[in-house]
Amino acid sequence: MKKLLLVCALAWGNVHAAGLPAEILSALKAAKLPGDSLSLAIVPLQSSQPALYFQGDKPSSPASTMKLVTTYAGLSLLGPAYQWTTEISSTVKPVNGILNGDLYIKGYGDPKLNLERFWLMLRDLKAAGVKEIRGDLVLDRSFFSVSDENTPYDDDGDEPYRPFLVSPDSLLSNLKSVRLTLRAEAGGVVTSLEPNLAAVHIDNRLSSSPAASCEAVKNKLQLAVDNQGSSAKIVLSGSMPTGCTGERYLALLDHPSYTASLFRSLWAEQGGVISGVNRAGLVPAEAQVLLTARSPDLANVIRDINKFSNNTMARQLYLSLGTGEAGKDSSAKSFAAVSHWLNSRGKQFDELKMENGSGLSRQEQISARHMAELLIDAWQSPYAAEFISSLPLVALDGTMKKRLGSMVGEAHIKTGTLRDVRAAAGYVRDVNGQTSVVVAMINHPQATAGLPVLDEILRFVHRRVAKP
Repeated sequence: MKKLLLVCALAWGNVHAAGLPAEILSALKAAKLPGDSLSLAIVPLQSSQPALYFQGDKPSSPASTMKLVTTYAGLSLLGPAYQWTTEISSTVKPVNGILNGDLYIKGYGDPKLNLERFWLMLRDLKAAGVKEIRGDLVLDRSFFSVSDENTPYDDDGDEPYRPFLVSPDSLLSNLKSVRLTLRAEAGGVVTSLEPNLAAVHIDNRLSSSPAASCEAVKNKLQLAVDNQGSSAKIVLSGSMPTGCTGERYLALLDHPSYTASLFRSLWAEQGGVISGVNRAGLVPAEAQVLLTARSPDLANVIRDINKFSNNTMARQLYLSLGTGEAGKDSSAKSFAAVSHWLNSRGKQFDELKMENGSGLSRQEQISARHMAELLIDAWQSPYAAEFISSLPLVALDGTMKKRLGSMVGEAHIKTGTLRDVRAAAGYVRDVNGQTSVVVAMINHPQATAGLPVLDEILRFVHRRVAKP
């Protein structure tokens, strides 16, 4: 046994008595983080080097690296070609461009029904023979049951209109967001909103000031939001140097009000008319589908989820996983589906907790060992190429675009960031072109100091060479 331990130590180079390589231990000390703040798993996939685990079985908060569980489960359970649908229906047929009845829109969880695709959907509605709607706009949001999803997330601030906090909805449109743009001219500051929603009002109290550095714009602008759900007001005050521009993305209104306002805005732009009111309801059994809009395929969607860590899209995917499970609560059904899927692959992750599948949670947890097991399984799966390519490429794109310039393209790494959490998980190629799975999670009140530690772990795996 002593001989075996000695061989392992030599294979790994200088391994500290605490179980960590000296380089990683030094990075922890420099960050003033204790060793027990780190959970680590490094597992070679293409070499004979031994795996390294440090607190590998400790349940840890993974932050956004939890999206790896959700997206791999999505590929396995739904398939890379899976598409979400949105249906527009009516109980009557259009005659001479007039729909003499209500128009129903039912969503099935499309995470990417953005502004452009919504516009195209309405263009197709006109092509289907509808120009005037002499009834109500009825929104059917029944596909997901998300009553428990309405608990506000502790975002460490006082900005509930931040886009990354948008909750899921089966009829989610354009991530419920607007883009506010500002342009300071000699006569004042011009504002615009895209999409231009009638339910959102801008109270512009801004003034333009003599030319100065545009870098100081943020210090002179004040933005306040009064979001009432069915309507919202943006109050802008302060000054802005002439010639400067700015923009801000905001998530406003509640889901049905946003979708209805977006429909009416884009429908009017295309010359369409609607005379009825907005209301919630279910599509009648006798209704006929006028058109079906289909999302990009899942392989495309998970690139947005993983490369740019899109929380709302991840939550939409997570809720989509549970539609075949019994029960009413979509989140519980999704967790049951993931658990059944893991069990079917011979994996028992007893410590696993998933609240919404995005990692934007104080409850979600997994161990480094089990996250590594999942990444190994994904490496061996038929969908390995789709899954791995969805992860950020080091120093090239996504959330890793500005990190580790000495390792350009040598790793696919999903990042994770929460208060008290920094994490990284994915695949790293060493200098011999051999790949290892790496999972590192720092859980500590000073986790913000842990980014250099994670980077050093990735560099360590990339640099190491197997001993003969």
